[in-house]
Amino acid sequence: MNQAEIDALRGRPVAPQGLFIAGAWTEPLSGGHLDVLSPIDGTVLTTIADAGPEDVDRAVRAARIAFKRGSWSRMAPAGRKKVLLKLADLIEAHALELAVLGVRDNGTEISMAYKAEPLSAAGTFRYYAEAIDKVYGEIAPTQADVLGLIHREPLGVVAAIVPWNFPMMIGAWKVAPALAAGNSVVLKPAEVASLTLLRLGELAAEAGLPEGVFNVVTGRGSVTGEALGLHMDVDAIAFTGSGGVGRRLLEYSARSNLKRVHLELGGKSPNIVFADAPDLDQAAKISAFGIFRNSGQVCVAGSRLLVQASVYDRFIERLVAVTRGMRVGDPLDLASDAGAVSSAEQLAKNLGHVRAAEEDGARLVTGGKRVREETGGYYMAPTIFDEVTPAMRLAREEVFGPVLAVSRFEDEAEAVRLANATVYGLASAVWTTNLATAHRMVRAVRAGVVHVNTYGGADITVPLGGFGQSGFGRDKSLHAFDKYTDLKTAWISLG
Repeated sequence: MNQAEIDALRGRPVAPQGLFIAGAWTEPLSGGHLDVLSPIDGTVLTTIADAGPEDVDRAVRAARIAFKRGSWSRMAPAGRKKVLLKLADLIEAHALELAVLGVRDNGTEISMAYKAEPLSAAGTFRYYAEAIDKVYGEIAPTQADVLGLIHREPLGVVAAIVPWNFPMMIGAWKVAPALAAGNSVVLKPAEVASLTLLRLGELAAEAGLPEGVFNVVTGRGSVTGEALGLHMDVDAIAFTGSGGVGRRLLEYSARSNLKRVHLELGGKSPNIVFADAPDLDQAAKISAFGIFRNSGQVCVAGSRLLVQASVYDRFIERLVAVTRGMRVGDPLDLASDAGAVSSAEQLAKNLGHVRAAEEDGARLVTGGKRVREETGGYYMAPTIFDEVTPAMRLAREEVFGPVLAVSRFEDEAEAVRLANATVYGLASAVWTTNLATAHRMVRAVRAGVVHVNTYGGADITVPLGGFGQSGFGRDKSLHAFDKYTDLKTAWISLG
């Protein structure tokens, strides 16, 4: 990947998009479409279909027919493996095209998007493809005249609803294990970042997925997403997004067929720096990138920085220097460290959190404003507040933008208290050279992921999910199969 290759793709026309149902493109029955605004410059990039309940019903019906037909659900594991490996290869072959298209759609800087989106998605499909024929059933320890077998079976129709920050990466975390297990899938991308996942539908068909096994429907969450949540023939929903929507999906399950609902929700993740951190300069750099890359639009972002008092001033000085040195710019420029905020609405929310922090008495250290407004795009300066107390809104509410709340602590006990003073529990980090401190903190901090002397980078081999109001159910790793399979017991008398 080089700048010339990126620039050759940045202006490529994007045709108006339909719905991908039963292996073919189709227009929404409602006839409605939504404009796609590029956060790079605020211009209309293309349109996507605004699917209504009748369109969702078509997609679910196609998925159910495919599941019952058995061309995928009952295909030999080696056959499903072959198709998903081909899909991984196709994603990789189109990686730059997909990355540039995604950046034009959601504003992530290309240097991050290329690896985190298509290349990560390809790796995820490859991982679950390779796992298909390595997941075994069980034989129960029974008495001699009985044979107890435990089978894993696919659920049926799985709906996946994914956010706009990393649509391909997070989409693959859900779609790949669901397909690998033999399910049919209806995928609903976020309405502000659907383009790469619509392209994924085409690539899946090219790879050999039978028609109806993988469907992509676009539209507003309040309409398309609700229709999936209430549908009586969807067996499970896997969702990544806000707590408010997660609560509604649980309600929809109760109002419909008690479908399973797996939620990966928000976070207010603590990043804890002890005085004996191995390298304060490195910790400051990684901490800055852990909140400011992708303009803070990362579910596991280290949005609360807790620094031990004895090194507080030195660390903040280093952190501010790194932050002010970051280049916020055109996300299709390889020299940019951070790109655009995904939408005008999200930018307004971010700036609202800045105003609230100032009203609550936090001290603005750097940033706090919109930048590059002359481009027409949605850009925000990396923002640091210190003197943040647990009672302040900035310490409690997820911003999902480039805004960092900094607090100091005296000792380990206070660090644990501050870290756990949140309704969330998605991610965290601890910086220390003391092995005992590290292990105590891993146990004490209530979070699904605890990094030690780093922030981010956990790969597909380990689960991701949260405690508390960060949701339940795990993406990634072999544990993801638990969301998309059911257990069936065969109790056989041998007498």
